[in-house]
Amino acid sequence: MFRIASRYVLVVYLLAGCAVHQPSDQVVDTKEVSRILNTLAADDMEGRASFTPGIERAADFIATEFNKIGLQPYVGNDYRQTFQVTRISPATWEVTFDGTEIPSNHIIVSSNRPGVNWNTEPGISFVQIKASDDFAQRFRDVSTGGKDAIVVVDPSFSQLFERYRGFMMQGRINQQANATPPTPSVVYVLASAIPQSFRVSFTNTVEELPLFNLVGMLPGKSKPNEYVIFSAHYDHIGILQPVGQDSIANGADDDASGVSAVISLANYYKKRNDNARTLLFAAFTAEELGLVGSKYFSQQLNADEVVAMINVEMIGKDAPFGPSSLYVTGYNQSNLAELMQQQVKGTDFTFHPDPYPTQNLFYRSDNASLAALGVPAHTFSTVQIDKDQYYHTVKDEVGTLNVENIASSIKALALGANGIVMGEATPTRVPKLER
Repeated sequence: MFRIASRYVLVVYLLAGCAVHQPSDQVVDTKEVSRILNTLAADDMEGRASFTPGIERAADFIATEFNKIGLQPYVGNDYRQTFQVTRISPATWEVTFDGTEIPSNHIIVSSNRPGVNWNTEPGISFVQIKASDDFAQRFRDVSTGGKDAIVVVDPSFSQLFERYRGFMMQGRINQQANATPPTPSVVYVLASAIPQSFRVSFTNTVEELPLFNLVGMLPGKSKPNEYVIFSAHYDHIGILQPVGQDSIANGADDDASGVSAVISLANYYKKRNDNARTLLFAAFTAEELGLVGSKYFSQQLNADEVVAMINVEMIGKDAPFGPSSLYVTGYNQSNLAELMQQQVKGTDFTFHPDPYPTQNLFYRSDNASLAALGVPAHTFSTVQIDKDQYYHTVKDEVGTLNVENIASSIKALALGANGIVMGEATPTRVPKLER
């Protein structure tokens, strides 16, 4: 561990020098951050998987916090932004290679079709993820390959395979079921070689179910039709295969840490009560299932009125650049980070470009839904994604985090966003994605 106490005193001292409207020690209450974090990552939240009682409890908690702070609901009288989706989840699956049945827990099904029955037929592609491959990169490549495929995964990746299986077998989400055509089906199989003969069959269950974001608002004083969004996702991946006696993927860093930031920032700006622009504080659902909540949210507003989006994802540990730093995905897509760096001038805090360009992180978190529409929307993070052994496991618990790191990151975000919140700075737009 690095020197928490001495670093914390230094950060408070330095940030106090540039806090304009409130003393820095009032930007965030570290005890409150810890309380929020421990509540959201508690075992009784059951890993906050979408469509579970655990995520219902998490939503109720966040709504209570928004109400206690005094935020207005974004629409109507409810912080919940509820919408219907179609969940397509595997019901039965069977794979046989060269006459030998593959164990069921060595299979991942990814498909929005009612089912398939392949039997050593032409047109089905085989892909191998070999022991020497970059598993995550190959997995992403295959998942976006655009054709039916059977993916043979080397047994050396058994732990990663189990981790991916834990959330992928929860199903896929279609937000417009009737308008969504069938997409290619991909079946991943943990095996040592491509077979000479095979049989693959599966069926899916199709259900209409509700999901809900939580969105609170502080109306702007002088520029109410210009919006600044602070966001994080509150879902995680739920219950996994037990590791010892533990089967709950608590999601403390991913992304209870981000939600603690959103709630803390809401409390800070409410107490200031001087924001020129309207501030939205959003906790998104089903990020883990494909940015589902943020995609819906992005369809309910005029993106041209959104000045900036600060999305917070996994800030519980030191960034690769060391203490007092955050990295920003898509750093060069707009000048948002540069404007925020100007606001923390005189402190030791720094905002850095994303050090993991091959991971494509800019389009893997909820900022992507707004960025696609031209909003300067970026994710701020500290996670060393290439080294974090707790990501998407049952070991992502509060005890693995540094709450002081979260608190200092929240301070930096609050002070960094000051010019934008006060209507004094406007970041450049992100190029819209072509449809």
